[in-house]
Amino acid sequence: MDTTVIAIDGFASTGKSTLSKRLAAHIGFTYVDTGYMFRVIALLVLENKWLNKEEITLAPLTAALPELQFSWLSQKEGQKLMAVNGKVYGEELRTAEVSNLVSKVAAIPAVRTHLLQQQRDLSKSASVVMDGRDIGTVVFPDAQYKFFLNATPSIRAQRRFEEMQDKGIPGTYEEVLANVIQRDQMDSSRAVAPLKKAEDAIEIDTSSLNVDEVFALLCDYLA
Repeated sequence: MDTTVIAIDGFASTGKSTLSKRLAAHIGFTYVDTGYMFRVIALLVLENKWLNKEEITLAPLTAALPELQFSWLSQKEGQKLMAVNGKVYGEELRTAEVSNLVSKVAAIPAVRTHLLQQQRDLSKSASVVMDGRDIGTVVFPDAQYKFFLNATPSIRAQRRFEEMQDKGIPGTYEEVLANVIQRDQMDSSRAVAPLKKAEDAIEIDTSSLNVDEVFALLCDYLA
């Protein structure tokens, strides 16, 4: 079966998930949220207390990885929800504690190796829009379409802060900005699959653009 991959990479809080989900629905593709996958593992680290003085205890996490299997659950009107071992997670993945840990989780080679194969397996049965940080460089270097989204840290922090307020998630703007800057540094400097723009990706600065404007640009490039 011939399928198409649209890779949307970029920094945290540039609108990747919102735009990828909307684009997938618009063109009839399946949306794959790779950030969800890393956040699930970060939440499991917190729940199982696999931390020692803020450092992740690798042995139990590595041992648990083979048991973490991501799959699709079909909903009404053909919608698909991503589940891990049959469970679908929600807003519990968006807390400050998970956000502060997710880049550390994403820097662990064993985690990236496990999720890389999971991501490729999820994309075998249908054309997909997949967002993340290394989709166009590592997961699907031969993706037919590649985009890279960027915006200033202050703009991204404000967007994330407003989203948290709307959902009743505690935290201050200063905490969110510090997290954004920290994640940028960790994601861009990690040894395995660092965040970077693929040479053949189209870069879009979303600092002064709203979601509708960026969506229109994506559609124009795909036309």
